[in-house]
Amino acid sequence: MGWQAWATGALLLGMMATLFTGRFGPDIILLGVLVAMLLLGIVEPAQAVTGFSNTGVITIALLYVVAAGLKETGAMAMLSQRMLGRPKTEAGARARMVLPVAGMSAFVNNTPIVAMFLPVLDGWAKKNNIAPSRLFLPLSYAAVLGGVCTLIGTSTNLVVAGLMTAHNKDLVSAGRAPEPEFGMFTISAVGVPIAIAGAVYLVFAARWLLPTRGRKNETPESTREYTTVMQVGKGSPVIGQTIEQAGLRGLPGLFLSRVERTGEAFVAVGPGQKLEEGDVLVFVGRLDSIVDLQRIKGLHPVAEGEASPLALRQINRLLEVVIAPSSSLVGQSIRECGFRSRYGAVVVAAHRHGARLRGKLGDIVLRPGDTLLVEAPHGWAETHGDSGAFYLVSEVPDSTPPRHERAWAAIFILVALMTTITFGWLDIMVAAMAAAGAMVALRCCTGPQARASVDWQVLITIGAAFGIGAGMQNSGLASVIAHNALGWAASFGPVPLLAVIYLVAMLFTQVLTNNAAAILVFPIALQASEDAGMNFLPFAVVIAVAASCEFMTPIGYQTNLMVMGPGGYKWTDYIRLGGPLQLLCAIIAITIASIAYGPLLVS
Repeated sequence: MGWQAWATGALLLGMMATLFTGRFGPDIILLGVLVAMLLLGIVEPAQAVTGFSNTGVITIALLYVVAAGLKETGAMAMLSQRMLGRPKTEAGARARMVLPVAGMSAFVNNTPIVAMFLPVLDGWAKKNNIAPSRLFLPLSYAAVLGGVCTLIGTSTNLVVAGLMTAHNKDLVSAGRAPEPEFGMFTISAVGVPIAIAGAVYLVFAARWLLPTRGRKNETPESTREYTTVMQVGKGSPVIGQTIEQAGLRGLPGLFLSRVERTGEAFVAVGPGQKLEEGDVLVFVGRLDSIVDLQRIKGLHPVAEGEASPLALRQINRLLEVVIAPSSSLVGQSIRECGFRSRYGAVVVAAHRHGARLRGKLGDIVLRPGDTLLVEAPHGWAETHGDSGAFYLVSEVPDSTPPRHERAWAAIFILVALMTTITFGWLDIMVAAMAAAGAMVALRCCTGPQARASVDWQVLITIGAAFGIGAGMQNSGLASVIAHNALGWAASFGPVPLLAVIYLVAMLFTQVLTNNAAAILVFPIALQASEDAGMNFLPFAVVIAVAASCEFMTPIGYQTNLMVMGPGGYKWTDYIRLGGPLQLLCAIIAITIASIAYGPLLVS
């Protein structure tokens, strides 16, 4: 083994140790390793950047835009309510998520599924008072488990099928009988039992093995208490529903304090109270919950406490403004000061430090230091930030009201994308590019929202991993490991050799991309099986499964990387939950593959 192989091994060990500490972001660490390989001449510049031009990486970036369109139109919330419901237990929440995700992933590439479900689950977790860290890793694992059920479930299966086709052509050219084809459901005999066992494991075992971590953006500012007033608009989907059915009871960080109805002095605020058109709802709650409330279809903020909803909801956003001591607004009520006509913005909530504001919003008399939540058009902060009336004006992130009228357009784009990918009418990158373009063209999201939706940390990490995989191959380290591991295993019989091949593919995918691991192990396993006179199809199946079923590291599979940041996970979280799952998958795959595809030894 040459010096480059030793250097590559040292770099990989250092990379894994640094990732394990969690002190630096994975994108920074992997880029650092890639730069070191470039400086040592282990990889060429063109090889180092191959991952950044890879169609899979580009597809992931485009799917973030598709997800942004679904989120900004409220379509995400609509889909999640129908598919996920309101579970009563955390295990029930994971069951409602794991089963549909695994089922969809069997027929659609798992990367777009995870990209689209992440924002759905984030809002759903908040609504059901569940920490995102209790759901995001099972989301990734469920997508991986579903992907090994069919040929089109993951790109790795397609890679192995292509290698099998090429191998059979070589056999026919040599006058030998070809191996059985790697068809649509060839892997199902192994993949379906793995998916079922893995789903059960995720639903129940995750209760003890997953961390519970709060949201990173949770600050004292986001938890302070506001008072806001909403009205049930004409044609609202909540008309005729009870408060509980409408999802307005038990909202995290939000309390429905009263309901006002024309002609009635008092309306009970109970879970069975039915809502009517024109009902005025008074809420008290945290800033992030008030923002979520603004996104509910059919509820409109009431302008300055008057019983008339804000009629025109253009592409506005929410801002926090703090009343200055010298402001002319001090001593006047929100209604008296004419805030809307004076500043071109609408007060939708108010907060006073240390006190719960009571009464109608428009009747609140302003004091220095009061914080108002206002809905205003783009550029309002620049225009009024220096007016002297306020000493602080800050925009609330992610507060643009949803374009509910575009929700069905966004859902149509999603269905068209999934149908196109499932039937192979277009290349997945082309289909994703068309869907992302349609989201912007049909105004499901704006250009700035589309750009802001892309998670560059994930893309950089995945792109750098391709270059590191090329370095392993160039240095000869991968070949040395594989040959040494397989050389002695064949002497113990076919099942031990099958197990070692699974183990090698599993180890390779820890530090390589899953596709690269499958491509690298395939020819080595093929040669080992031919030397031992064994049927190769079971080996091809376990290579595909082992390269995909990687749960112990964030870098072994791209969906694991996608959930690392949003879930706030550390390397140890992957080991704790993924280690037993990886062992379970290995046992099932090796056992079933050794008997489901005919005798291992060629007679």
